[in-house]
Amino acid sequence: MLDLIIRSDRVVTPLGPGNWDIGVQDGKIAALAMPGTLKAGDAVRVIDATGKIVIPGGLDPHLHCKWQNPGTQIYSAGPDHISRAALFGGTTTIIDFAIWKQGETMRQTIENREVDWTNQCHCDYAYHVLLNGKIPLEILGELPEVVQAGYPSIKIYTTDGLPRRSDWKVDYGDIWEILQILAREGGIACIHAEDNDIVMHMYRKLGREGRTGFENMPEVHNTLSEDLSFRRIIRLAENVEAAALYMMHTSARTGVEAIAESRRKGFPIYGETLHHYALLTSEAYKRPNGQIYHTYPSLKGEDDRAALWEGMIKTGAISAIATDGICTPLAPKIKENKIDNTLGGHNGVEPRLSVMYNEIVAKRGESLLRFVNLTSANAARIFGLYPRKGAIAVGSDADIVVLDPAANRKIRVEDLHESDYSPWEGYEVSAWPEMTILRGKVMVEGKKFHGVLTDGKQLKRKIADAILSGPAS
Repeated sequence: MLDLIIRSDRVVTPLGPGNWDIGVQDGKIAALAMPGTLKAGDAVRVIDATGKIVIPGGLDPHLHCKWQNPGTQIYSAGPDHISRAALFGGTTTIIDFAIWKQGETMRQTIENREVDWTNQCHCDYAYHVLLNGKIPLEILGELPEVVQAGYPSIKIYTTDGLPRRSDWKVDYGDIWEILQILAREGGIACIHAEDNDIVMHMYRKLGREGRTGFENMPEVHNTLSEDLSFRRIIRLAENVEAAALYMMHTSARTGVEAIAESRRKGFPIYGETLHHYALLTSEAYKRPNGQIYHTYPSLKGEDDRAALWEGMIKTGAISAIATDGICTPLAPKIKENKIDNTLGGHNGVEPRLSVMYNEIVAKRGESLLRFVNLTSANAARIFGLYPRKGAIAVGSDADIVVLDPAANRKIRVEDLHESDYSPWEGYEVSAWPEMTILRGKVMVEGKKFHGVLTDGKQLKRKIADAILSGPAS
């Protein structure tokens, strides 16, 4: 007896949409059959999703739960809160960060993070390991064990980002060593790339000129900084055999072009952007409470926004769409308004799938498969979760979303589950998830939430050789 049968004439499999019956047993997809093959009497429950779009659960590869904003005592919401919102929006897997601190071993870093997450998350989750500052030799020596233990993605900053933070960027010599270790062990480097000299120079320059309002952020975290930093880190990786890069929150044409050039040469490099970079420009900073649109690096211009779409649709330079979510209430988000103190990050994990469906499929006429790849499958491939995640296929986890393509609505903060504000307030979408299933369990059905905090499971990962040997996604 199957646990579930889901029927739809638009089930998006790795080969594209089709008319399928999905059989679910013990949390896995046990059967993918022609319509009518699976009989109602063969399952505990049958879900008729005819006329709806059935997709694999979304995967957000870049979130910060319980993240302390630099120089403040403000922490973002925890995994208990964010995972609930994620499931309401059709995202079933999230990847956060285990942040190494000076004096810790790598084992301690991971164990400390597990205190925040174990039995505290409704959906499935994984960690990138984040290194910062000067990296001791003993930590470099522990990295092989970290990768082999199922944490193969290592986050690195090339900038301190803010004047008040002086111990965050990793020196290029240490990055060079890290890339060599990851290349040998089958890992991938996740890079926050900005040119620290340019960024800090612009903080000082704008300070001298009295132009310290946050609306000037694009001059500090600028396109030249992205150009220099992307090309420097890419060139470094190109000189380390089998070194793979994942360029986080790409925001400018210069970054997109640097990624595309390296991919054309056959190097394993992957670009990520954020859905607000894809839809907004720095003009949004001029709106009331314009801080709600800001994260680091800053929003850029219209040409940069257009380049991100070229990277997603034409060249493949952008493989995944994330949120870089840092969910805080409105009051601290808008309290500060200067280039050197505005809080980074904002909420967005819940509307991500619907916003991107609207932009990719409804507005641009791109395929459902491209939409699924950008919001789920590609990130699963890159980070060693595919086909367990990101696919409707026999043997995959039964992470399934029923998307209603006729659920036209304006996004309203009172309908969401993240914070008391949303940067997507008033945005019109043409589709919304009406059901989210995690490993065969119906977690969200309409407005009803059925999850418990023990539902979420930590995922250990191993990156496929195809991802590490060339630009595969």
